[in-house]
Amino acid sequence: MAGVSERKLFGTDGVRGVAGIEITAQLALALGRAAVRQGGRSAPRVLVVRDTRESGEMLEAAMAAGLASAGAEVLLGGVVPTPAASLLIRRYGFDLGVVLSASHNVYADNGIKFFGADGFKLSDEEEHQIERHLDEPAPSSGEEELRIGRIRQMHGATEDYIRELHTRFESLSLAGVDVLLDCANGATYRAAPAIFERLGAVVSTMAVEPDGRNINAGCGSTHIEALAAQVTAGGHDIGFAFDGDGDRVLAVDADGMLVDGDELLALIALHMLDEDRLPGRGVALTVMTNFAFVAALQQAGLEIASTAVGDRYVLEALRERGWALGGEQSGHIIELGFAPSGDGIAAALLVLEALGGSDLRGRKRVEKLPQRLVNVPLGDRGGLGHSGAVEDAVARESQGLEGRGRVLVRASGTEPLIRVMVEAPSEEEVDAVCSRLVAAVEAALIKGD
Repeated sequence: MAGVSERKLFGTDGVRGVAGIEITAQLALALGRAAVRQGGRSAPRVLVVRDTRESGEMLEAAMAAGLASAGAEVLLGGVVPTPAASLLIRRYGFDLGVVLSASHNVYADNGIKFFGADGFKLSDEEEHQIERHLDEPAPSSGEEELRIGRIRQMHGATEDYIRELHTRFESLSLAGVDVLLDCANGATYRAAPAIFERLGAVVSTMAVEPDGRNINAGCGSTHIEALAAQVTAGGHDIGFAFDGDGDRVLAVDADGMLVDGDELLALIALHMLDEDRLPGRGVALTVMTNFAFVAALQQAGLEIASTAVGDRYVLEALRERGWALGGEQSGHIIELGFAPSGDGIAAALLVLEALGGSDLRGRKRVEKLPQRLVNVPLGDRGGLGHSGAVEDAVARESQGLEGRGRVLVRASGTEPLIRVMVEAPSEEEVDAVCSRLVAAVEAALIKGD
């Protein structure tokens, strides 16, 4: 089986980079053609959707051209959240789906993600096979029948997605709940307000005027402070912040306190456990999940699977075990009973379902261990590789925190960064350990270890 290391273009969340420089029209066209060849179908039906970035239309046109040049029937769904693609693929029987988005990244970036006929992201091996087909020449006259596909608009994709949400949550009444939604000027800007209103909530919005360049700019789940300020200023019961493509969500309570993905997932998990709706009585979490939540869920009788960072690995763990619920601290929350993808809107509604109409201030709190995450830029220095000095530093700090906390040093799968995370009983110890590890990483990068 091919591993992540064998792929050159694909990271943990598709192919991602600066639009027009790394993510070019030429690359999109080539990937589209290669994806059809990898799938092996002569005339597959392919859904293509995107977020609100200004580069999305360019990449959409190029991707559609590449797919059609290999014989695919392409339907363009326009701007919809990433999880909508998973649902629509399965609902309408598409053979392949493509999402053009760089999620929570700045507007200048963009990305390309492929989904299979089952609605799940393609596996590492399938992505590796697409890369292998990239260098194959186009068929010449006489080699094989030349098939040219068609490209059409798919109307009503957003409404189809809203209908799926409404069907799933039709028994959830939000009458009288005052909700503020931060849509990050991204793909949820139409769907999120619409479903909350249909369920009866009093809805206020922010960051719902995308212009192609303001996606994630000072708003959304990567800038939660903007939502917190407006929730308290406006006297709202609760606030939810989505990211640019709508596959993650964070929340703030009526006092403006952040409620991250760990806490949201714990609320949902315990509610589903009480309702006997948690297959296998298990939850998949990543290595970034705060240890306090791991302990709390285990105390409640849940089995925990710990995965690498990335929603694709959470999904793999769920499918292997036959479980339904998993997620990340960043706000990716997956509930396979609804969709085979992280879904920020569905996760927000699951939280409100778990709260039973009350606001977040009344939730049972779990005291998190102090945690600090520092991103060390790689610049043009490539990867960290296997640095003996860094490995020794990690082992030393891990031994010092054994039974009391933990450390994690890893390369980001979506950005040129080394992430250094530390959890310890006190803020002072967290800061001290983190400073020493960051210094070790920076020294190794300078030396080229």
